[in-house]
Amino acid sequence: MAESAFFPNRSGWKKAVSVLLENEPAFEKVIQANRGQQLTVQRARSVYEYLLRAIVYQQITGSAAATIHGNFLKLFPGYRPNPDRLLRMSETKLRSAGLSRPKLKAIRDLATFQKQRLLPGFAKLGRMDDEEIIEKLTAVHGVGVWTVQMLLIFQLARPDVLPANDLGVRKGATIILNRRQDLTIPQLEKRARRWAPYRSIASWYCWRATEL
Repeated sequence: MAESAFFPNRSGWKKAVSVLLENEPAFEKVIQANRGQQLTVQRARSVYEYLLRAIVYQQITGSAAATIHGNFLKLFPGYRPNPDRLLRMSETKLRSAGLSRPKLKAIRDLATFQKQRLLPGFAKLGRMDDEEIIEKLTAVHGVGVWTVQMLLIFQLARPDVLPANDLGVRKGATIILNRRQDLTIPQLEKRARRWAPYRSIASWYCWRATEL
């Protein structure tokens, strides 16, 4: 991975926090608790390898996913999952890494996209808007909106992404707003209009709120 970079930068982060506090003073406690910290970007080698890892990590614990992902990478020279080699590899060998059949299907579809040059690189994605990117990447089997939203936030540093389906974001927003019951997706989306154009930053603080 490339060296970590501040998101978007220190002065930009301060501006975003200032606007967020002005629009939603309830964020003050979690912002104070995380003073000096901010969301960082660790750019993956490629969109292909980022999505591969994301598919492996879906719906299982982090430690189990890390083991499976490591076993999967060991199947390839230099730990680089070349799409041609992947598509030629037998199901038995790929499954030996611990991949489920649905994930194997998704990974093969992703490799096909990469081989046929249908998967944009980071430079091209950088010239597309958020909705275009979501539409483009969710065409890959097994890649959902949430996965692409994580790419938008943590790889492309897009400032105004709201992963409303993310349980952690909803739980954190519930804590921040001191609600008795967890916010529903429509409730979160409505409330988050106040957080624009920095809903990515607000979401990051919602995740942090669940750790307090």
